[in-house]
Amino acid sequence: MDDTQRFAYGLKFENAFLRERGKAFESLFARIMAHAFPGDFQPVRPYGPKGDLKCDGFRASDGTVFQCYAPDAMKLEPLLAKVDEDFAGALVHWTTKMLRWEFVHNDSRGLPAEAVKKLAALNAANPNVALAVCGEAELRLIAMSLALHQLEDLFGAVPSGRVMEKLDFEALRPVLLAIQRQEPDAEPSLVAPSAAKLERNALSQDAAGLLRQGRRREQLVEAFFAGWPDPDLGEEIAQAFRVRYQALKAVGLSPDDIFGELQAFAGGMTGEPARQGAVLAVLSYFFERCDIFEDAIRIDAI
Repeated sequence: MDDTQRFAYGLKFENAFLRERGKAFESLFARIMAHAFPGDFQPVRPYGPKGDLKCDGFRASDGTVFQCYAPDAMKLEPLLAKVDEDFAGALVHWTTKMLRWEFVHNDSRGLPAEAVKKLAALNAANPNVALAVCGEAELRLIAMSLALHQLEDLFGAVPSGRVMEKLDFEALRPVLLAIQRQEPDAEPSLVAPSAAKLERNALSQDAAGLLRQGRRREQLVEAFFAGWPDPDLGEEIAQAFRVRYQALKAVGLSPDDIFGELQAFAGGMTGEPARQGAVLAVLSYFFERCDIFEDAIRIDAI
C-alpha cells in the first residue's frame, strides 16, 4: 500500500466513522474487527426475546465483550445510563467468560469527563474485568493496520501512486464535463494559495496527503483548460467550486467533511481508481487556484 492509497483509506475510514450511526456503526465496527481478528472476533446479533445479551461482539482470545454506542448526538445522561446498563447486563449474561469489557463509541471528540470517571469507578468495583474504550483513534489504528485487500473489501478500490502517474486526458475529461454545467455568478480573480493553506484550513493529514498526491498530475488539468476551445470553461468550473464550497461552509461542516463533499461534487471517489485519481487532480488544481477553502494568512498583512 503506497502513500496515495494510505491517505485515501484514512479519509474513507474517517468519513465512515463520522457518518454511520446506530446499527450502521455497529456493522462498520464488526466488519473491521472481523478482518483484523479472523476466527477470533465474533459479531453478535440480537436473537429472540433475550436480544444480544448486552454484547455487540466477542473476542475469544482475551474474553472481550464489545458494546457499541453510536447515537446521532452524544448526550451525557443517556451515555452514563448506557454504560451502567450495558456493563451490568454483560456481567449477568457472560459471567466468567467476560474477562474484558470494551465500550466502543462514535464521538470523535472523546468521552466527557463524567463518563471517564464512571468507567474508572466500574473498573475499580470489578477488578476481575478489565475495562477499555475504543473511539476514533483506536478503531483507526486497527483499520489502517489491515492489508490492502481487506481495506478494498471494506471501502472499495482507491487510486495508487502508479494510477496517478498514468493519469491522462481521457480520465480527466468526464470529470471536468460533469461539473461544468454551473453558471458563474461573478468573476473574482483566482488567487493561488501559499504553502500554508493546508495548515490554515485544519485539514487532516489524510485530506492534505490526497491533495498533495493530486498535485502530481494537476498539470494535466492546466493543460486541459489551455487546450480547450472554450476559454471560459476553467472559470465556469472554478465558480461552481466556489459556490459549492461557500454553501458547505455556511452549514458548519468540518474541513474534512467539506473536502469529502467537494470530492463528490467533482465526480466522487467511487468507480475505477483512474477516475478517482482524476477527481483528485481536479480538486487539487482548484484548491491551489480558486476560492475553495481559506487562503493562508499573509505575514505582510498582519
